[in-house]
Amino acid sequence: MKGRFITLEGPEGAGKSTLAKALAEKLQHQNIDVVITREPGDGAIGPKIREALLDGDNLDPWTELFLFLADRSQHVLTVIQPALEQGKWVVCDRFSDSTNVYQGHARGLPLPELYHLNILATHGVHPDATLLLDLDPEVGLARLKDQNRLDKEPLEFHQKVRKGFLTEAHRHPDRWQVLDASQPPESLLEQAWAALTSLLAARHR
Repeated sequence: MKGRFITLEGPEGAGKSTLAKALAEKLQHQNIDVVITREPGDGAIGPKIREALLDGDNLDPWTELFLFLADRSQHVLTVIQPALEQGKWVVCDRFSDSTNVYQGHARGLPLPELYHLNILATHGVHPDATLLLDLDPEVGLARLKDQNRLDKEPLEFHQKVRKGFLTEAHRHPDRWQVLDASQPPESLLEQAWAALTSLLAARHR
């Protein structure tokens, strides 16, 4: 049986990595095999692309976009798709929606082209559920101990990111669930778990 694909999206400092680990533990307690992954930077070439994207010099927006897409294509083919075909659940910290938001809504690249390019880069793999950890960008940035290249963008950029995520969530309400990431981690986990009820129930049908 094919696995399920859950993506976590949201601004910097929203707690996606922490929630991904907590969700994986709860899923494992339900006897579900889980793979935790992230973008950019998983798979064989991912770390090198991540370094160029997050730790390097400023990039032209189109160059930045194509690096993200290259990372995603390899990530899907070597990590996500094989796990799903083995019946595992995949919990991924960021996926194609981040590209639509950061490079489209925030950077200003044309969204129709981004939607099309992401279809190519994802090889037909789509999330079954996307959890948006919504948070005031000022709060999120204040939580960060270290800042990468994208974190250092002006506050206006991060405000566009938040607005972009909410816009994308509104476009596909059947897939997205908006969570309040300002609440304590335990409460956020409870809300996220409740959002996955339908997927969990479908396992037994």
